[in-house]
Amino acid sequence: MTANENKIGFVMAGLLLSILMASMDNTIVATAMGTIVADLGDMEKFIWVTSAYMVAEMAGMPIFGKLSDMYGRKKFFLFGMILFLFGSILCGTAQTIEQLSVYRAIQGVGGGALIPITFTIIFDIFPPEKRGKMTGLFGAVFGLSSIFGPLLGAYITDYISWHWVFYINLPLGITAFLLILVNYKESLEHKKQNIDWLGAFTLVGAVICLMFALELGGNKYDWNSVQILSLFAGFAVLIIIFLFAERKASDPIISYDMFKNRLFASSTLVGLFYGIAFIVASVYIPIFIQGVSGGTATNSGLILLPMMLGVVVSSQVGAISAVKLGYRNVMSVFALIFAAGMYLLSTIDGDTSRTVITIYMIIVGLGTGASFSVLSMAAIHHIAPSNRGSANSTISFVRQLGMTVGITIFGIIQRNDFSDKMAEAFGGNDKMAPGTASIDDPRAILSQELRSHIPVPVLNKITDALAGSIAQAFAWALIPAVLVVVFVFMLTNDKLTMKQGNKESSHVQ
Repeated sequence: MTANENKIGFVMAGLLLSILMASMDNTIVATAMGTIVADLGDMEKFIWVTSAYMVAEMAGMPIFGKLSDMYGRKKFFLFGMILFLFGSILCGTAQTIEQLSVYRAIQGVGGGALIPITFTIIFDIFPPEKRGKMTGLFGAVFGLSSIFGPLLGAYITDYISWHWVFYINLPLGITAFLLILVNYKESLEHKKQNIDWLGAFTLVGAVICLMFALELGGNKYDWNSVQILSLFAGFAVLIIIFLFAERKASDPIISYDMFKNRLFASSTLVGLFYGIAFIVASVYIPIFIQGVSGGTATNSGLILLPMMLGVVVSSQVGAISAVKLGYRNVMSVFALIFAAGMYLLSTIDGDTSRTVITIYMIIVGLGTGASFSVLSMAAIHHIAPSNRGSANSTISFVRQLGMTVGITIFGIIQRNDFSDKMAEAFGGNDKMAPGTASIDDPRAILSQELRSHIPVPVLNKITDALAGSIAQAFAWALIPAVLVVVFVFMLTNDKLTMKQGNKESSHVQ
């Protein structure tokens, strides 16, 4: 093996570790969420622990993608890693749900650099004929890390403390940082461009206004209140300014020219609706297991394993198959599987067995995995190397936008439906029974110790309400799942060919 091949191997190891770390972090937080809420309280705010990370990550993606095209991948990958690790340390010290949300936002900014730049480096250092295999490998590692993440995170949560689930990022992140720092040498010439700051700030501001309006509307404020109407107005004004800014910018954050390409545009739309639907399963299945079935954090983590095994398999199979069969042919099959899985999840109730839920999760995972690998390949198929960072960050941004808005909207649906069912079950009383905790106290729903003190008839009413509200969220998630199927058929059936690599000279020295 040559020195150059050795260095490519070390770079690959660093990139794989970064994906391992980022994906493990997401699944660990999902697994530990029930325990975190039971410890810190404020169940109505728990969704912000996830949303804060997503908003911050989304904000960083287009900016770091553009900067990596302008000044190189390496420096912004390393910067993102430092910020991600700093945020992880802070998350481990959080004492309130508000603190944890802020610290997750710091983590998210770092993640906004790591994820799109990692995949862009893969496309830079490997020729087209190897990208399918490499992209599938990274998708498989994403799935495998999502298996080990819940196991490790659940063990730490149950036997040590949930605060420590964030500290496991440190050894992985530091190793990845050093591998990239020492071994990755860029040879691609980066063109100097202007940073579209107006576009960046107006887009992020628009998304924040929309999320606050959706989260606070009908909850803390009435939908027709001045506060909520002002947030919606702010969203409308900022998104209009953004659209005009992108038309005038010499180097826009999100280029309209990329969307003129059918394959890029359709891949981005498919990723958007995948993100909206998949995040619902990732967040609410652990809550269902812990809140309805009375499982521990370990139980709720283990229930995610079948879904992630499905992700591993379909990511690898999808990427390799797409090279031979084309993007549309492959994704149409996996999109139909995904829609079927989401439909099955909408049928669950308090009596649904663990075995049945496991089967449903496998189906959802099988339908999802290929989207992580195949859509990334399809999105940059006709994109020049000098714009790959922007293209990768755009599709990542749009998928994250779907996840961010999706978890907010479906969080509202689940919360309101749960409140209605609880009011109906208990006649509007705010106590479950004399001497017991409040209906709105998450500790009573998610903590095994407190559940044991709730009378069985009362507990059954609570779990039925929670199960019904989660099933209702899954039912509404069928809408984006069906739209995934619709837009998959807009993909072209292009395949990777050697001709694409003739003018690509980027490599690791």
